[in-house]
Amino acid sequence: MATAVRRGQSVRVGRRTIRITHPDKILFPETGITKGEIVDYYHRVAPVMLPHLHGRPVMLQRIPEGLGGPVFYQKQISSYFPDWIHRTTVTKQGGTVTHVVCDDAATLVYLANQGCLTPHVWLSRANDPDRPDRMITDLDPSTDDVADVRLAARVAREVLTEAGLQPYLMATGSRGFHVVVPLRRAAAFDQVRAVARGLADALVRRAPERLTTAGRKADRGNRVYLDVLRNAYAATAVPAYAVRP
Repeated sequence: MATAVRRGQSVRVGRRTIRITHPDKILFPETGITKGEIVDYYHRVAPVMLPHLHGRPVMLQRIPEGLGGPVFYQKQISSYFPDWIHRTTVTKQGGTVTHVVCDDAATLVYLANQGCLTPHVWLSRANDPDRPDRMITDLDPSTDDVADVRLAARVAREVLTEAGLQPYLMATGSRGFHVVVPLRRAAAFDQVRAVARGLADALVRRAPERLTTAGRKADRGNRVYLDVLRNAYAATAVPAYAVRP
């Protein structure tokens, strides 16, 4: 991808001009993809990606030196981040933490320039962090057989629509998929997780030889694991269009 980011040292995003540091740094050694190309990707994909980020606390998965270098997950916003980046302070065990809230394309580009390859977002929004507006069931295959995940997705659609819900399927960038259900933010996380577990059990009853809710890998065999544990306060999911390591 030949990009303006690679030809210059700054990029104009809306009302912001963001200086891009080391745009030629290679982040993916096997393919030669550079930091400038990742910045350009997030700039171009922002219009369709931002609805999946807007209003949500973000945890940053950063790889400043590229794949093969250190990888770390950042919750607390850095003190040097510009004031125009939205943020929210939420409670955690023993105190509080202030997260980035990625509400615009300039913030998405700025985060990419900071070595954030993958933003991970909460299942709730900053203005009501205790009540999720998404319920997620993670379809986690035990093998590379895509047919198993397809079956799990079809069964999930049947069971969830019969329950009056409107699910959609989202790729995670890994082997699995997320079945996402939009919610009205009427229930707390523990209630949502209990409902998700009940629905997962209903899925297993439809195809017990192919699906499981067994927590221990040794008990799953070759079945697809239906994971509902991310339906919890401060748990995150990777949004659509995110780049994965």
